[in-house]
Amino acid sequence: MDRRSKRREAMKKLVQCTILSLAFAAAVVPTVTTAHAASWSSSDKWAAWSNGGYTVRNDVWGSGAGPQTIWANSYSNWGVWADHPNTGGVKAYPHSAKNIGKRLSAIGSLSSSFNVTVPGGGAYASTYDIWANNNAYEIMLWMNWNGAVGPIGSKQATVTVGGHTWDVYRGSNGSNEVFSFLRHGDVNSGTVDVDAVLNWIRNRGWFGDVTVGEVQFGFEITSSSGGMDFRSNSYSVTSS
Repeated sequence: MDRRSKRREAMKKLVQCTILSLAFAAAVVPTVTTAHAASWSSSDKWAAWSNGGYTVRNDVWGSGAGPQTIWANSYSNWGVWADHPNTGGVKAYPHSAKNIGKRLSAIGSLSSSFNVTVPGGGAYASTYDIWANNNAYEIMLWMNWNGAVGPIGSKQATVTVGGHTWDVYRGSNGSNEVFSFLRHGDVNSGTVDVDAVLNWIRNRGWFGDVTVGEVQFGFEITSSSGGMDFRSNSYSVTSS
């Protein structure tokens, strides 16, 4: 083989080795995904953001709370990172809220859907907080909960209403009357007929033709030591 042929053969082998090396690198190097920043975020305990007729709030209101950062891409898609100590008492209720502003008798329908991702540890409840008569009445719908948490008051009934079966508690926090509906079986997604629940309370004689204020949904966090993520993948309120 002459010198020119040897050179061509050497170049051919070099090209083949380069192609094999590039193919191997592509196979073993992981794909890098670019993270997108949220549309809004804040670590202020009273931070609030309006979007699409809803208000998203950080709402760190309890004593002994740790740091909490809220982020949101919309009223529906939002979440918090929270690092609250393992002590008793609710530290925060980050939530998204829709104001209704109608008397119960004037509401044709009122329902809500949610989908969340929650940690396996800590102490918290994923819950609706519905307010009536200028916050004289608070109606909580606990969809799931974890750790040492519990409702205010005493158990009054077990009822199937609004598409779910609940244990119903009634009590007072010293400022307003509280009705807590604890769902049988934890769920991270679902739909609730809120109007049916409110009318069940009214038919029970516990309140009258109240004016329904905000329908809030979020995470009532007691502890999340070390930092935990709570995420609302979707949330909406529909009324007529």
